[in-house]
Amino acid sequence: MKDFDETEIIKDLKIDARAVGIPEGAAESFIERTMKDAKKSLKNRSVITEKDLSRVILKELKKYNADLAYVYENRDKII
Repeated sequence: MKDFDETEIIKDLKIDARAVGIPEGAAESFIERTMKDAKKSLKNRSVITEKDLSRVILKELKKYNADLAYVYENRDKII
């Protein structure tokens, strides 16, 4: 699997979580689990696209917080 900048994704998710009003401790917990599950899901792929990565992160994030998942899904679409 090609490496991706996990720290940048986590930073963006924390910013979004704060904007949605999610407590910092809770956000850190489910963001960490989301990233762990996403990496596990993608580990057998030799190449992943940004779209693949976003889709998997969204799928995992929906398990923990629907509001944050919505913001993540629509990040580039929200004005």
